[in-house]
Formats: sequence, C-alpha cells, structure tokens
Amino acid sequence: MTKDEFLEALQKEVLEYNNIIATDKGDWIVKGFIDISRKIYTISVDTKVVSKVIELLLIPEFEKFATKYDLILENQTKQNFYPDLTFISKKSGEKFAVDIKSTVKDTNNKIKGMTLGTYQGYFRNRDNKRESITYPYNEYSSHIVLGVLYTQVTDKPNEKDVYTLDELEQIESVIRDFQFFVQPKYKIASATKGSGNTRNIGSTKSIDELLNGTGIFAKLGEHIFDDYWMFFVDEQSSKEKGIPRPYKNLKSYLEYKERGIETLNQNKEFIENLKEEDEETEIDEETENDE
Repeated sequence: MTKDEFLEALQKEVLEYNNIIATDKGDWIVKGFIDISRKIYTISVDTKVVSKVIELLLIPEFEKFATKYDLILENQTKQNFYPDLTFISKKSGEKFAVDIKSTVKDTNNKIKGMTLGTYQGYFRNRDNKRESITYPYNEYSSHIVLGVLYTQVTDKPNEKDVYTLDELEQIESVIRDFQFFVQPKYKIASATKGSGNTRNIGSTKSIDELLNGTGIFAKLGEHIFDDYWMFFVDEQSSKEKGIPRPYKNLKSYLEYKERGIETLNQNKEFIENLKEEDEETEIDEETENDE
C-alpha cells in the first residue's frame, strides 16, 4: 500500500465516523463517565479530554480499517509519544503516522486553534530512535492528521451535577455538529507556531483549508514545509540561547533563502573545485575510523 492509497482509503473511511460518535441529531453520544455505583459524572469540554475519548470510541473502527487493508495497527506506545496511531503495510512494510487532533469551530469558517506537533525533537532529529516517537520520523512514508471539528453547546452541563442512569436522557451533550477530515500534515500547516509558549507547529484556522488540504504549504510542497520548520527559531529560543532568528515568516524565509542562493551562485566555481578535497577528506575520515 502506497502513501497515496493509504490517504485515499482513510479519507473515505472517516466519512462514516459521524454515525459512530454522534446521534441522528448530531449530538455526541458520550454523556459522561459512570462509576461502579451507576452514577454519571458529566464530561469536560477540555479538548484533550474530548480528543482522547473520541480516539477510544474509534479504536475498534481503526482495527477494522487495518484488517480491511492488510495493515498492522500499533497504538501510541507511551503517553505524549508521536503519533497516536501507526499503521504498517503487511506487504510493503511502509509505515504511516496518524495523529488525531480535535478542536472547536469558531465563527466565520474558522477554528479556535490547532497544533500539529513539535518542530523540535523528533521532527529535527529524524533518524533518532530515542526521541518521543514510536519509530524514527524518517521511517514513516507519510504523516497524516485525522482531524475532528465540533461545536460546543452554549449551555454546558454543570460539572458538579451527578446523575443516575434513569436520568441519562436529561444530560445534554457538551459538543455536537462533527466534521472529520484526513490530510497530510504539511497541507494544513501554517507558517506560525501554535499559541502560547509551546514549540508546536500551528495549523491553518480556515475550516475550508483543513477539510480540503489547501493550506499555504500545500502549494509549496512538503520539502519546503520540512525545511521551514526544521530550522525555525522562535523568539523565546532566540532569547534563551542567543541564537539569531534567520526568519520569522514565509516572506523573511524567502529573503533568507535568496541571500543564501545568491552567495552560493557567486561562489559556484569555488565550490565545484572543492569536490576532490571533499572526497579526500571523506577517505581520511574513514581511514581514521578504521584505525
């Protein structure tokens, strides 16, 4: 199974997920948590809680999907490890990373915000097996985001209230109106980091761009996305480590690259003449290692 085939199959699969997690009216089927005394505690609207519960609801569907397409499914190996799901083709051995992200719909075709994972750690050290990742980043053929967009209800249940099973119908769902999408990470990424002090890649806030995979890097390509974010230095890191910021956005990134290309072109002949010396250096290093 190729990465394009995997993407197409998963995009088709999520079209049915609304039927699994929502009622006919569009309300979330989850009302809360139940204890051994059959008491029900209403669920929080915290996006991390919502995302994890949605993932748990869909695990059986992911298992069916894996079986259907002759894939091995591996869940997240440790808490806060990337990705949430690893699919491995039994035939080709190719690995596909799927991260589950959920966020609240805002007004005017926007979301409140979404992050797409770190731009440090495993994202930069792509062959490192000791980072917070199931397999080294480079071992994955594709990095996919399975996104869940939803609306929060206006009148949220009081989290202090406790219900019985007989009162189940009285509990309002905290979220509704789900929309699922599956897109390569680079196609929905922005050129700005996520909000706050996190060192995470931010996503586009446009719902249309999320659903259709038409963010700014969709046109520029994954190699530009990788290059941009692998060498991105945020303001906080610049101050803490005394590292100048080579660029802050796509416009300054373009200027930075143009300066580099101009310098390289001006010294093209010089660089080409270094080839033999580079080869000799590699041989010397190999000889030194052998000793």
